Amino acid sequence: MDVAASGLAAADWLAIFTHFLSLSLLAIGGAITTAPDMHRYLVTQHGWLSESQFSASIALAQAAPGPNILFVALMGWTVGLNSAGGPAAGPSAWGPGLLGVVVCLGAMLLPSSLLTYGVARWLHRRRDWWPVQAFKQGLAPAVVALLFASGWLMARGSGDWRQDGAQWLLAAASALIVWRTRLHLLWLLAAGALLGALGWV
Repeated sequence: MDVAASGLAAADWLAIFTHFLSLSLLAIGGAITTAPDMHRYLVTQHGWLSESQFSASIALAQAAPGPNILFVALMGWTVGLNSAGGPAAGPSAWGPGLLGVVVCLGAMLLPSSLLTYGVARWLHRRRDWWPVQAFKQGLAPAVVALLFASGWLMARGSGDWRQDGAQWLLAAASALIVWRTRLHLLWLLAAGALLGALGWV
C-alpha cells in the first residue's frame, strides 16, 4: 500500500488526536490491545502508515527497554515523517515527526492519566470510609499475587534450577532484603546490574 506522502492538515492531526483519545479509555490490558484498531485507522482507512511501518513500530517497541506503549510514539513519529516526505527529507521531517509523537502518545496517555489521578484523589479523600478500606484490603492480595507472579516469571529464566540457580538465589535474597530492611531499591538494582555485568547471574 502506498503511504500518503503529502503533509497532514491540522484537521488530520486533530482527527488522529481524537481517535487516540477514544482508544486510551478502551485500552484495558494495555495499549497493545488497541493495535488492531490503530491498524485499521492508520493503515487501512487513511494510508498514513504502510503495513511494514506498522509492524516495525510494534516490533521495535517490544524489543526496546521500557513500556510497550512506546509503539504508539513510534507510530506517531512515522506518520509525521511520512507527512513530511519520509526519512529521505532529513532533519526537516523531524518537526512533523515530533508532532506525531506528541499527538499520538499524548492522546493515549491523557485520558487514562486524568482518570487515574481523579480516582486516586477521590479515594484519598475518602480513605476513612469502610467501603474504600474494604476495597483496598480486598485488592491487596491480588496485587501481591500479581507482583509475585511477575517476579517468578522473571527470576525463573529457563526453568532449570541447575542452570539458573544463581538467578533464583539473587531473586530470593532481594525479596528478603526488601521485606526485612529499608534499603532503597536502586541499590538492589545496581547490585543486580553489577552481578549481571560480571556474568555471575
